[in-house]
Amino acid sequence: MQLTIERTKQPKAKPTDESKLGFGQIFTDHMFMMDYTEGQGWHDPRIVPYAPLQMDPSAMVLHYGQSIFEGLKAYRKPDGSVQMFRPMDNLKRFNRSAARLCIPPIDTDFVLECMKTLVDIEKDWVPHNPGTSLYIRPTAIAMDATLGVHVAKHYVFFIILSPVGAYYAEGLKPVRIFVENDYVRSVRGGMGFAKTAGNYAASLIAEHAAQDHGCAQVLWLDGVERKYIEEVGSMNIFFKINGELITPPLLGSILGGITRDSVLKLAPTLGYPVREERLTIEDVFNAHANGTLEEVFGTGTAAVISPVGALVWGEKEIAINGGEMGPAAQKIYDTLTGIQFGTQEDPMGWTLSL
Repeated sequence: MQLTIERTKQPKAKPTDESKLGFGQIFTDHMFMMDYTEGQGWHDPRIVPYAPLQMDPSAMVLHYGQSIFEGLKAYRKPDGSVQMFRPMDNLKRFNRSAARLCIPPIDTDFVLECMKTLVDIEKDWVPHNPGTSLYIRPTAIAMDATLGVHVAKHYVFFIILSPVGAYYAEGLKPVRIFVENDYVRSVRGGMGFAKTAGNYAASLIAEHAAQDHGCAQVLWLDGVERKYIEEVGSMNIFFKINGELITPPLLGSILGGITRDSVLKLAPTLGYPVREERLTIEDVFNAHANGTLEEVFGTGTAAVISPVGALVWGEKEIAINGGEMGPAAQKIYDTLTGIQFGTQEDPMGWTLSL
């Protein structure tokens, strides 16, 4: 396939105050698109001016939910150049989600080159302030203009870009997490491991419950026995118990986070042993009671590391590490962000410079 490029004739004004970027509120001048037609495959790859999609009211994505996406970032290095963090891993995960939702896989090598071209065209949109970055959102949706439950024959794949502010604009602050007992996010054999819109829609009601309890996020338990820890909202989760980092294993019901995998690989090099193991919420509260629960933190693209200061489970609440960010979370955060922003060596080969 040959990539075509149409540059905008009406470029937008770029943000002048990077302290007010927020998340996902501003979009760059251009987007990448390509189409899928059964019998033809993916075709017509193009970079075009950012614009609304034209969609029929009967488009299948609106009715039956064939929609998947990814989230990754590009970072401004100290020398002014731009690099991405583990983009191929995101595209490979995109294809795992695609397989679960019967969406045709993309050519990851080709799409990566198109993504690099798009980010290079928009490199002036990559912000400069510490902690800021350019968020990259690849998405695929079913476009058949017909009702009836079946696998679609037409899809649109697109990539949009958004300059985003520092997740912790006022510094790293541990959050309170609400343990959800009534609702479940996913079960084995379902779509929990896929990055699909339906998973996030299913989580909204529990987020309201968390907010009612003064909490920022939801900690999901397994959907069968309602006791094993799975993940936190849009993040995976780690527990430091008796000097060891423990995170739930990937058994099909939680998302295999790129940041999660980065922590699993990086933490041992920093002196923190790691283990993937099923933990019950009771195990965690017992560890707190006997003094072996040292730290809890979430991992994800947006926050990188999100320290947890308290867990609320029914009528019980425990404070973790005195409500402060722990040394392991801080060291991992500093090292990972150092690699992402190019202020530290990248011994893992995770970064891709433009």
